[in-house]
Amino acid sequence: LGCCSCCFSFVAACADCGNVDGEAGGLLFGSGSHDENDPRNVKIQIRRLNDRYQNAETALNSVHLNVVGNMKEIKEAQKKEEKARKEDDKRKQSELEERVRNDLEMGLTTQNMRRNYRPIAFLVHFHGDVMLSNMELLRRQVSIIVNCGRGGVDRAVFVITSPGGAVSPYGLAASQLVRIREAGIQLIVCVDTVAASGGYMMASVGDTICAAPFAIIGSIGVVTQIPNFQKFLNKHDIDAYLFTAGEHKRTVDVIGTVTEEGKAKLQEELDAMHRAFKDHVALARPALKDTIEEVATGEYWMAVQAKKLGLVDEIMTSDKYLESLCQENEILEIMEKQRRKGALSMVHGMVGAMKELMIEGITSPSHRSVQ
Repeated sequence: LGCCSCCFSFVAACADCGNVDGEAGGLLFGSGSHDENDPRNVKIQIRRLNDRYQNAETALNSVHLNVVGNMKEIKEAQKKEEKARKEDDKRKQSELEERVRNDLEMGLTTQNMRRNYRPIAFLVHFHGDVMLSNMELLRRQVSIIVNCGRGGVDRAVFVITSPGGAVSPYGLAASQLVRIREAGIQLIVCVDTVAASGGYMMASVGDTICAAPFAIIGSIGVVTQIPNFQKFLNKHDIDAYLFTAGEHKRTVDVIGTVTEEGKAKLQEELDAMHRAFKDHVALARPALKDTIEEVATGEYWMAVQAKKLGLVDEIMTSDKYLESLCQENEILEIMEKQRRKGALSMVHGMVGAMKELMIEGITSPSHRSVQ
């Protein structure tokens, strides 16, 4: 999948509670930081998506030419249909009122009743790059779901798109999704294009994984790439010195002598990471416990093949799944509010891109990627 090797990093930041501001299109949650260039300064917007799915038929009928609308038989049929609809609405309203009375007698609060009658499906679209630069956004989205969602009532739907990346960031991202399941909130993962390597590490946490037929799934493995320039340096009479403290502080690096012992130690480290990856998937998906060695070869499959292997549960696009929810659930998307980028922000973005290119071009011995 072209996963480049990248830095084995540690990411730590707090998902603070922020201020709430009203704005058209949904609620805004601020991070509390006033520095525009602070990566923790993430503003979250929540918007309701039900109308997007429910109003399509109304819009279509409004422009569709009705060639039989003036016929007497059609008008009589429409009156019957309208009468039946009103009777059905009256019956549903009566049932709702009876349910409300019973729940009030049982001591339920009005807020709990509202949520029970109309559960929430929290929606998150996750696009993961190699170093998971949107980690702060993810942790804030998860925190909102965990703190606002109701276990056994609401659900979280994550549409994951990622070919994988560095071990530590994706391990942390998967752990963030575990928080949702630990809160008793059903976690549905949808994959429309790709959830491979670290992307599948995240997806495997879901209670149910839905994937489009040709989505790329799997790639349960670990890879590292380390160029070594020692021969080049020797050829040009360039001395390079590497000082370490600790027997295995460096195993294989860019300028040092590559020994068989160093290569064996590096392979040992990769194997340990691979075992942890396999254990994670088998724990998240118990059905794979006996076949994990067969699917954890680093291979990837299309979803139709992955379903037979037990890597996904349903062949279905995210759109189809969301449309199936809109009648009975409130679909609330949790997303980052996009800000206008000024000249200074553009300069910072260019500097960040240059740093990432340098990281990819000059790979250190500790670089590992899940693949």
